This record gives sequence, structure tokens and C-alpha cells, in this order.
Amino acid sequence: MKINLLINNVEIETENYSEVNDPGRLTDVVGHVAIGKAQHVEQAVKAAHEAFLLWRNVSLTERIRLCLKAADRLEAESSSLAKIISKENGMLLETTKAEIHVAATGIRNVASLAESALKSEYIEDGMSWVQVEKRPMGVIAGIVPWNAPMILTMQKLAPVLIAGNTIVFKPSPFAAMGVSIALKKISEIFPPGVINVVHGDADVGSALTTHPLIRKISFTGGGETAKHVMKAAADALKSIHLELGGNDAAIILHDVDLDEVVPKIASAVFRRSGQYCYAIKRIYVPSNLYKQFCEKMCVLTDEYKIGHQLNKEANFGPINNKRQFENIKDLINRIKSSNAKMIELGKKLEPENWDNGYYLRPIIVTNPEPDDEIVRCEQFGPIIPIISYESEEEVIRMVNDTEYGLGSSIWSTDEEKALKIAREIEAGMTFINGAGQTSLGYKYMPFGGIKQSGIGRENSKMAFDEYIEIHAINLHKRE
Repeated sequence: MKINLLINNVEIETENYSEVNDPGRLTDVVGHVAIGKAQHVEQAVKAAHEAFLLWRNVSLTERIRLCLKAADRLEAESSSLAKIISKENGMLLETTKAEIHVAATGIRNVASLAESALKSEYIEDGMSWVQVEKRPMGVIAGIVPWNAPMILTMQKLAPVLIAGNTIVFKPSPFAAMGVSIALKKISEIFPPGVINVVHGDADVGSALTTHPLIRKISFTGGGETAKHVMKAAADALKSIHLELGGNDAAIILHDVDLDEVVPKIASAVFRRSGQYCYAIKRIYVPSNLYKQFCEKMCVLTDEYKIGHQLNKEANFGPINNKRQFENIKDLINRIKSSNAKMIELGKKLEPENWDNGYYLRPIIVTNPEPDDEIVRCEQFGPIIPIISYESEEEVIRMVNDTEYGLGSSIWSTDEEKALKIAREIEAGMTFINGAGQTSLGYKYMPFGGIKQSGIGRENSKMAFDEYIEIHAINLHKRE
């Protein structure tokens, strides 16, 4: 399968294509993706800008209608898309299918909030009136990662287009195929140039982030890359939105039912093999429950079956790419040299294929020091440290002692106490007795972090704030 660029609703071939290998079976070639150049960015941005001049004048009602149609098409294509996405990025097939549905739901959620979010404000007195209008910005650059490509792409697409902007996407080279196919099918619903896709390396990223017609850069990914994005945006004072990593803490309070809580915690740690931004990445447990919690966590974790992502028996897939695989292995080696205890668990489904994929067993780290690297870093993989604490004051201090601030969770049967502690946590989001959004939360909860976990928000009404300009008009009445 060959994936080309998409510019002005036309597929563009390039001189070079990168080979995409299955991370769970490296000898299998999934397809080939076109490698663009700066000239392709120029063409895509120009097409998007010309489309914007027309698209901004399309009625809000029509823009909403087309985005709802896009959500329907995405779901209609879910079966074929899910297999491609899973083969290229290593996520379990059922997980990918579920995330395509979530992505379509996200489009519908944003569409349902658009009229109230984009409504102009009008105030009048005897002397004058003021109208505050919300206008589209222009061409948006959307840079998306590999770990949850469909959700993260559509979280940008819907508010961008509904607000009246156009967009040029740069997908991750580690998950470009499924997203590109989906965007091509969706682009057929919209006028040419509204949606464009350019693949490539750092040169393409630089051309995109520095282009004078790009009005905003919306980036989801790692902090180091985000720093380059910010530097590139600074020269032209471009607006940026950054959704970055986290070191999300789970705080277990003294009153929990471990039989109820531990399975939920394990799922929130090891979903996508730990490769998602608001996965639980460190667990704080009262000292009197510590041993019991760790034992139950180990028993549950040992039930994971690690294998190829399309294997129906597998409930734990490979790491997405070689760089991340090597980073995690290096971290494991450093943990081995510390005083913490590292426990590898889970069962290999296909041991003969183990060295033909980026496979790691889930790892639980007990008795780490609060300042150990594994406690303070974003491991973005299947390793979880469990830290003991004595008092609520101590655990709040330890949890907040980080430069990250994306998500967090509090686990307790006492909702009032959990809420009190939640309000002390330095994070963009806190979940109580869960580690992710409910359907209500997915629609109304602004998604994003503080500190080095990001700038700006996605989802909810606030998603539109990222992609609008404010224009205020004040009329002085004649005497």
C-alpha cells in the first residue's frame, strides 16, 4: 500500500517513500509513505489559504453539517482503518476500533457545542453598543503523534474546521497510514484545500512551523520537540497550542476496596502498553496498604498476554518504534542499578517472534525512592513505580513535586475527601475513582495540562478558543 501526500484534495506522489514495518512483526512491511519536502509544504499551505478565503464565509450551520458527515464516514470506515492503524502502530485491534469510535464521538461533541461557543456577544446602553465577534484565524498546522493517532487528529480537525479555518496536517511517521487514509476520505466531503496532509521529517516540520501563512501551530507530542516548535513559532510570533506529556500520579487513600480499585489502576497503567499521555505513571499507596496493594497489582499484571496486536489472545501489544523501545530498555537498565525492586510479569504468547518485534513485559517497580528517575520521568511504556506514603500532606507534596501537570487521579470511597485532595493537585485534569474521562467528561472537560504538560486545551467549548480571533466593535451613538 502506498500513501501519498494530499494537497488541494489531490494525491501527490514524491520522489522518496519510507517503508512502514509492523512493530509486532518487523519483517512485515505494512506500506510505504511519501516523504515530502519544503516545496510540498508551500503548495499545501497555499492551497489551504486559498480555501480559507472561501471556507470562512460558509455558514456555521453548513460547517457543522459537513463535520457531522465526516464523523459518520469515519465510523463507516472503521473496520478497514482499524486493521491498518493497528498494524502500523502496534495497538491492539480492539483498542484501535474503540478509539475510532471515540474520535467520531469527539467530532460530534464539538459540533454540538459550536453554536454557543462561537456566538457573538452584544451589549448596549444609551451611549453605544459593543459587539464581540469570534472569527477564524486562517491556516492551522496540525502535528499529531503515533500513540492515539485517530483521536488526536480529530480533536484538532473538528474545532479547526467548524470555527472556519483550514488545516495542513503532518502525521507522525510512526502512524501515518491510517490517519492519512481517513483524512483523504473525509476531505472528499469538504471543498478542495480545506484539509491537506504532508508527510516528512524535520525539514517538513520546520517549513510548516515557520511558514508566514500558518496562523497557529497545534502540536501534540513530546516536550523536546515542542521546544523546537516554540522556537520556530517565536520568530513570527505565531500562536501555539501544545498538548504534551505527563507524569500522572494516582493517589490511593486509606479507605479503598483494593479488589475494586486495583484492576482499574492496572488497566489505566498498561492500556496501549503504557503509551499514552495521561496513563497512570506513578502510584502512591498508604504504607499500611502497600504490601497488599503491590501483591494484588503483581497478580493482575502477570495475567497479561504479550503478543502481536492482531492476535486475538493478546491483551498487551508491542512498543511502537525502535527509538522508544531503546529508551525504555535503557531506563530498565538504570532501574536495575538502583535500590528499587523490579518485577517483570506477563506471559509471552509467541516467544519465537519475540525478537522480531518491539516486545517488553510489563514491569512493576516497588520501594523506589521519591526522587528516583522512574518516579520523576514520563516513561511512556509498561513500567510502573509504586511509592509508599504516610500522610495526605506528604503525598500531596510528592505528587506536586514535578514539572509535569497533565492528569492525576484520586481513589477513595469518601468523595468529599477525594475532592478536597483533588483541589490540591497541580494538574490540568484530575479524575476521582477513575483514570480517564466518562462520556460526559469527554464532551465537557477541557483536555490539557499545566507546567511542562502543555499550553491550551482541546475538547469542550474551550477547544474553539484555540482557533479563533476576537474582533470587538464599539459603535458610538449619535447625540
